[in-house]
Amino acid sequence: MQHGTGALPFPSHFDGKRFFNPDAPQARGFLDVLRWKLTSRPEPSPRYVSDVVPSKPPSTVGGNELHVTLINHSTLLLQQNGMHILTDPLWSERASPFTSVGPRRRREPGVRWEDLPRIDIVLLSHNHYDHLDLATLQRLANRGQSKFIVPAGVARFLRSKSIGPVDELDWGESLPHGGTIIHSVPALHFSARGPFDRNRTLWCGYMIEAADRTVYFAGDTAFGEHFAAIRERFGAPRLALLPIGAYEPRWFMSPVHMAPDDAIRAHEILAAKTSIAIHHGTFQLGDEGIDTPKTQLRAYGASDSFLVLDNGQFVMLA
Repeated sequence: MQHGTGALPFPSHFDGKRFFNPDAPQARGFLDVLRWKLTSRPEPSPRYVSDVVPSKPPSTVGGNELHVTLINHSTLLLQQNGMHILTDPLWSERASPFTSVGPRRRREPGVRWEDLPRIDIVLLSHNHYDHLDLATLQRLANRGQSKFIVPAGVARFLRSKSIGPVDELDWGESLPHGGTIIHSVPALHFSARGPFDRNRTLWCGYMIEAADRTVYFAGDTAFGEHFAAIRERFGAPRLALLPIGAYEPRWFMSPVHMAPDDAIRAHEILAAKTSIAIHHGTFQLGDEGIDTPKTQLRAYGASDSFLVLDNGQFVMLA
């Protein structure tokens, strides 16, 4: 693991036992969860939307082009210079520890499993069930082609499930792999897979450096000063992958999730040449409707450089 050269360390975010969001609100607690669920008035949404047209990614992408496919939720396939990177892969029916209870997908993945090309690097932003999907990770591990890169503290869990090889990064640490450098960067969020492990592992975003360009994968994050810090350290990214969903009610969600107008501000602070909206359209995790985030993003006046893709859609970037 490497630290970025000539850059100040990101702020302290570990108290010796648990991780925390430095100089920012923390995630709401259990009583707030109860208050939200007891007062929740979710916007009605269809239980299933059959509008996904799956695409088949190329087996490899040469030259200097970047091929980006939105698969679903925060799962994207990034292909460039013969390197294939998959973010927060999720093909399961539910984002849940259970097969019959928990948030169920409203749309199919935009790439069928059998059409997925070789995956060189799997990036995991944190351990929530809609980002660390154990069944999908085990299927990837069984293919035997992928290196898994995770936030601090998560590697032990993956190894206990025979998923690997795995490397973990703290904020500010970097890992080179085949001409690509993966940098771990801050996010404002929290972690937990059960009632007793809250914030025992880290959450993060990633800056992917390859082919004379940078791609920023924000993971799950609230709006905060870290966007300016990331821009200062790495410069303006060629592409930013920014979450826009699971933001209502704001009193509950704002410490951990951006609303669409927050994502527009982040896009502008980062000065990203292109941004793509993620974390929307597949699972209804907040009180807003399944397609409200993309409607609101457009209503707030997102520029033409902030793209909203459907599951299965892709773009080619020079």
